[in-house]
Amino acid sequence: MNTLQRRQQIVALINQSGRQSLESMAKQFGVTIQTIRSDVRVLANRGLLMRQHGSAAPFPGRENVEFDQRQIVNRSGKQVIAEHCLTLISDYHSLFLGTGTTVEQLAMLLSARQGIRVMTNNLHAATQLCHHPDCELIIAGGLVRKRDQDVVGGDALRFFSRFRVDVGIVSVGGMNRQGQLYDYNTDEVMAREALLENARLRILLLDSSKFDTEASCSAGHLTDYDVVVMDQAPVPTLRNRLSAEKVRLIY
Repeated sequence: MNTLQRRQQIVALINQSGRQSLESMAKQFGVTIQTIRSDVRVLANRGLLMRQHGSAAPFPGRENVEFDQRQIVNRSGKQVIAEHCLTLISDYHSLFLGTGTTVEQLAMLLSARQGIRVMTNNLHAATQLCHHPDCELIIAGGLVRKRDQDVVGGDALRFFSRFRVDVGIVSVGGMNRQGQLYDYNTDEVMAREALLENARLRILLLDSSKFDTEASCSAGHLTDYDVVVMDQAPVPTLRNRLSAEKVRLIY
């Protein structure tokens, strides 16, 4: 594999699977970390990806990778997050479920809870809950974003504004080292804001593949939530800020 081919494959890998560490890419491509660092620097200067702390990620402003591809990124981490989140949900709770693959992982586990009432714009989560024998399921109507199989924008905003629930559970596209959150689509951000506004307890599920990742749309801050569930600890300064703001952090 020559340099051009390797760099093409690096871009394809990151666009398909999200943030990658320099060390893991060096092993995958059989070259030194210095070589990968040089590749990433060149590709970042061309606007094809973004350099980060010891890693590279999709360039801000790109569309998120497709749902099927995101499902396989850090699947084990998302499953652990879902398991921890389940402990925060009781029988007979009413729930909002937002979009994303981590939320879908939680939906797979909700059969362990009885008498729940779920409202969602996430068709993947809804499909999982159709098999739940003791769940009242309400889904958002409107224009379906076929690429991700969800409903966003004005239709989802009005949907979430009609209800008031015990727990609202969402994920986002990325987070920087200061705890600022990001996403790829302003319609998705608007729907999430309506969801959170009408939930008594607000929970964010954030797997470590989203760390040090920015996108085109600002989506709030970690301190906007009552509980944040991660598969790895954030940096100490961020943990301290969450503690000071009385945000419960589970990782």
